[in-house]
Amino acid sequence: MPEAPAATGSAPIEETIQWLEHAILSGELKPGDRVPESVLAARFGVGRGPLREALRTLEGRRLLERTPFSGVRVAELSIDDLEQLLITREALEGMAARQAAEVMTLPETRRLRELLNASKAAGDLGEFFRRRTQDNDFHTQIVRGSRNHWLAEFLCRDLYALLNICRFRAASVPQRMKAVHGEHERILEAIEQRDPELAERRMREHVAHGRESLLRRLRETQAQEQASSRRARPAAREPT
Repeated sequence: MPEAPAATGSAPIEETIQWLEHAILSGELKPGDRVPESVLAARFGVGRGPLREALRTLEGRRLLERTPFSGVRVAELSIDDLEQLLITREALEGMAARQAAEVMTLPETRRLRELLNASKAAGDLGEFFRRRTQDNDFHTQIVRGSRNHWLAEFLCRDLYALLNICRFRAASVPQRMKAVHGEHERILEAIEQRDPELAERRMREHVAHGRESLLRRLRETQAQEQASSRRARPAAREPT
């Protein structure tokens, strides 16, 4: 388990939540890793009651899961689960981009341009994603700009943490990192042009490209692991 920062004593529950969320997003804590309550309690100087409150918060965000006799672990999503989640994201974010093109104000589109320029200037998109918050998240600002509170509820609250993990993993695929900036640019141009149909189509294409790249990589890794596992098995003995 990675080293946790020492608690300041001011808000240990919130610090615990933020550290765990960051550790999961960045890959320090991997799917299936155990999250021992005793380690966190000692590190952050919080009692078991407040600590469990923090862990329940992350269970509610579907980042952690509690299983009998195993305690708390980082949630593991199957490839099929990820595919369904990202298909859902494509439809919802496509609609958000459509509505944003219709109702976003000029200051809001200028803010999007600033965020896009900042991500380009960062160079390392993966590191930029690790430090991203909802206030400087290009996708989140489009959702908020749609003025559709139901979309904001789903994408900026209920699904945000899970989608962030998917987006980080997709952006970590080298060929995707080269393409993301250009795709963001084309989405923003459609919103600036007040073209709802084009904005939706470009957003859906952008999300679909990320999904296809991520799932292809995961399936290749899964196939390699299965092949390695088969090679490692002892050969069956011939009957005598």
